[in-house]
Amino acid sequence: MGERAVALARQDGWRSEGAAARVHYDGGGERYSIEYYERGEHVLYWAVRDDTAHPVARESVPTPLRERIRSDLDAAGIDPAIESRTL
Repeated sequence: MGERAVALARQDGWRSEGAAARVHYDGGGERYSIEYYERGEHVLYWAVRDDTAHPVARESVPTPLRERIRSDLDAAGIDPAIESRTL
């Protein structure tokens, strides 16, 4: 397992799987799955509708959720600036 992914899994709701970590968000009628990948040091956002997930641009993700993700990254010792990296 990746050390940073494991550290992130200590944050509320996060689970690690190898060198990746994931958290689910359900609020305000919107559902998201957020994934962190240690090897590439990037974060992906997925919108979940009708049990189907599709990638979304981070600009479409609510600001409070993005702030929470950056806060979780920081608490896990991961540079929160990676949240804004594009692929």
